[in-house]
Amino acid sequence: MNRQGRPTRSPNAGWYRPVATRPLTAGQVRDRRFATVRRGLDPAEVHAFLDLVAGELAATRRELAHTAEENARIKRALRSWHSRFAPPAGSGPRRDGGRW
Repeated sequence: MNRQGRPTRSPNAGWYRPVATRPLTAGQVRDRRFATVRRGLDPAEVHAFLDLVAGELAATRRELAHTAEENARIKRALRSWHSRFAPPAGSGPRRDGGRW
């Protein structure tokens, strides 16, 4: 309750899922069904759009996984290069002021 005695709500008013929940999957988007109402949307259009969104979500997840794999590969290569060519740790600056 706030100072006026009204119940407090979360900043997102409960519309967004909490951070602790698992990410939405493409299958969940494809399989989602909504109740039909008298003046509602065309179910065929809704399902076609959900299929489109699910496909985009799946493609984005694949690209993200590929990017994470490539990022790990680049980091391994950088560590390997660094271990071969970087000056030893603690060697300090060179006295002749040169660069490596």
